[in-house]
Amino acid sequence: MQALFGIFIVLACVFGGFMFGGGSFLVIWQPVELVIIIGAGVGALVVGNPKHVLSEMKLQVRKVVTGRKIDSEFQRQLLLLMYELLQTASGGLKALDAHVEAPHESELFKRYPLILGEPKLLAFIVDNFRLMAMGKISAHELEGVLEQELGAIHDEMLQPSKSLHRIAEAMPGFGIMAAVLGIVMAMHTVAQGATSGEIAEHVAAAMVGTFLGVFFCYGLLDPLSSKMKQVVTEEMSALESVKVVLVTHVAGKPPLLAIDAGRRLVQLNIKPSFAKLEGWIDKLRAGESEPTPTPTPQQRAGDRRVQQA
Repeated sequence: MQALFGIFIVLACVFGGFMFGGGSFLVIWQPVELVIIIGAGVGALVVGNPKHVLSEMKLQVRKVVTGRKIDSEFQRQLLLLMYELLQTASGGLKALDAHVEAPHESELFKRYPLILGEPKLLAFIVDNFRLMAMGKISAHELEGVLEQELGAIHDEMLQPSKSLHRIAEAMPGFGIMAAVLGIVMAMHTVAQGATSGEIAEHVAAAMVGTFLGVFFCYGLLDPLSSKMKQVVTEEMSALESVKVVLVTHVAGKPPLLAIDAGRRLVQLNIKPSFAKLEGWIDKLRAGESEPTPTPTPQQRAGDRRVQQA
């Protein structure tokens, strides 16, 4: 919603200011110029990017528009999921097979739906628990492997915002192209004997193309690409947190210390305190080890009858 509100402010101030100064919206409504500029931008995106980059761009734009982001509840679920996985792994990494082989069917993973809804993060978690289960690996070796993997993931996730930024920089050029075509049309009307008023209308329409190119660049696409970079940064912080948890665990530290090491990489605005993390884990432990309810006198009498029989 914040992104939509920002777009509304840009549109209201630019076009509202124009009309407040005595302009008419019909003057700048030039469908031909829009078709040329937007069509050239979309076509350049399709030509310059493979299909998977366009799919990731669509996903990131949707996250920006809907306002979906990593919040404190997401971090709570991530840290508790990692704690439960480490606790399960303490009985042997083979005990994790039932969970990491089919996470969407695992009762453990089902308790953390926000993590299940992030395919990249989920794949990173289960793949690296499989890696640790395949054989002994030192903390240094695991850290090197994970850093290379995170570098590749980061580069791929940044590609949509970089591509969109390049298109944003090209928008003024597309606007000039549309303006030149408008001037060509205006000169053609001169050759056909058009009046000065008609020529002025064509020239004004051509100048609108230049305006639209600059507007799309600085008013919409450049801020959108910047926001997409922030989305990637948030998602990478979760992956970095998982990496540190795994490396600390392989180094031989207890689960609580490993989870706290991952907590330290959480973004400051949603970073839980150690006391809060410990409280979450205490509640989790209490839920796992609930005391057996005391039987009622009727139940005890029934049990004695069964034993006598």
